[in-house]
Amino acid sequence: MILAALNDYYGHLFAAQTPGLSASGYSQEKIAYALVLDTEGRLVSVDDLRDLSGKKPMPISLSVPQKPTGGTSNIAPKKFWDKTSYVLGVSATSKRADQEHTAFKELHLRMLAGTDDPGLQALAAFLESWTPVDFTGSPHFNPEMLDANVVFRLDGERGYLHDRPAARALLGRPTEEGGETRTGLCLVTGQRLPLARLHPAIKGVNGAQSSGASIVSFNLDAFTSYGKDQGENAPISEQAAFGYTTALNHLLRRDPDNRQRLQIGDATVVFWAIAARDAEARQAETLFGLLMNPPSEDGPEIARLRTALVQIRDMEARADLDPGLAAGTRLYVLGLAPNASRLSIRFWLTDDMRRFAKRLSDHYADLELQPAPWKVPPPLWRLLLATAPSLQGKAKSEDVPPQLAGEMTRAILAGSAYPQSLLDVLVMRMRADHDVSGIRAALCKAVLARRSRPHSQDRSPPVSLDTANTERGYVLGRLFSLLENAQRAALGDKLNATIRDRYYGAASATPANVFPVLLRNTQHHLSRLRKDKPGLAVTLEKDIGETIALLDGFPRSLRIESQGNFAIGYYHQTQARFAGRGDAQDQDKQDDHDDNGEA
Repeated sequence: MILAALNDYYGHLFAAQTPGLSASGYSQEKIAYALVLDTEGRLVSVDDLRDLSGKKPMPISLSVPQKPTGGTSNIAPKKFWDKTSYVLGVSATSKRADQEHTAFKELHLRMLAGTDDPGLQALAAFLESWTPVDFTGSPHFNPEMLDANVVFRLDGERGYLHDRPAARALLGRPTEEGGETRTGLCLVTGQRLPLARLHPAIKGVNGAQSSGASIVSFNLDAFTSYGKDQGENAPISEQAAFGYTTALNHLLRRDPDNRQRLQIGDATVVFWAIAARDAEARQAETLFGLLMNPPSEDGPEIARLRTALVQIRDMEARADLDPGLAAGTRLYVLGLAPNASRLSIRFWLTDDMRRFAKRLSDHYADLELQPAPWKVPPPLWRLLLATAPSLQGKAKSEDVPPQLAGEMTRAILAGSAYPQSLLDVLVMRMRADHDVSGIRAALCKAVLARRSRPHSQDRSPPVSLDTANTERGYVLGRLFSLLENAQRAALGDKLNATIRDRYYGAASATPANVFPVLLRNTQHHLSRLRKDKPGLAVTLEKDIGETIALLDGFPRSLRIESQGNFAIGYYHQTQARFAGRGDAQDQDKQDDHDDNGEA
């Protein structure tokens, strides 16, 4: 399913003449120079193809014959292009340049034997006459060329040798001694075609090997069955293997303008849309990217996102829908994680774009808290940072539980319940570092709200302060906030540590052991306030009394769901203190550590 969808997407991209996309048998590689030959095979000049617009010359991306599949440790010459150690036998790093050049020369002389194409004859003549010592004596070369990738061009022509029709005809022919292409039924296309023994490498997944990794790979005897070797265990044609890997590498390209790639925890996520019109597909991809990863600052994109969220809630009744919500648009989402030389599939989802949008809208509705602990909707990576330890007000992405990122993304996109481990981790973090941030409270609320839907007896947590809510955890969280407020009012805001820093973990887990002690201490705080601020003392005493009246005693312990409600009640009651003086955005300052983390 995944490979078939990617292979189909390659066909769609190729038909649309997508820039930078290679034809079958070719790939985009970094090329620095072109060796210009005359018809006799003599070197006429060397063209510097590098991009000189920046501070440092950079190779350009060029469509060249695809690399041979296999490990990087073996000598494996490429066709019609390669590094200088292969093409010219000179290198600044390779200790086996002579062997590499010999392999390159033998491959091409064998492949070009009998050709009548002038350009290919020139290449054969060049390789027969060239010796590595010619490099230092030629005025055309410079030391910067060493180990750069080079191609060939015939003097007087603009195209490269590998693009000539005669070269393309040779590329599909086996050239290795004893080379034999086995045919079979391709699992992707359903046709009998030449099968790929090894699949091209997939590059761009964060944390994977820089040389590339594989989704389909059989490199040990334990992976084989019925005597089948390597790719024969899962027969996929060379054409389909090229198609799905080329499409995936296109989606994974490290390009600032690439809006089809996201990083969520340890998973590199790519997505693409197929619609009746390409413009609708591009609009859907842009909107999906905004829904998954909103910008951190207000602007036109945030305005579009907010408008779209309003439209999604009553989508069927509206005629002014965002262009990204056109009917019939299908979206594909793939999450990949590194696993040594292979790639793990974290999640794979495909559905109508409107259904994905509705689920993401439900996700933001589940997160909703008043007052909101953010100025712009939080991207998923920011939510995941809340599950990491908050050390000195900062969290790091590498501390996010790796499996949790994939499970949470899958739950959001599939519209299913959030993973139980999310609530467990959040409660554990708040008990450990006493950081009851708005982001964490919102996540607790989202987990409990989504869990309550199938079970009418479970009440969904309130969006804003609810003084009539009798859920024990919520009431105890409110009470804890009121006691902390009394302490701050009596002793001032510049305390080294409040009761939250000392007692939050125990109060949320074992209330009966902590709250009687806190209430006795609060009497001292209220006594002090009666002397300096009698009106405030009366108000606090009344609020504390009314909150205690909602309880039927202090429970010995709270289950994990009630501890989540404890955090929500604490957040609501704490924010009510700021709302009275027009400072409801104070929580933004408290949550700044979320933005300081690493995305």
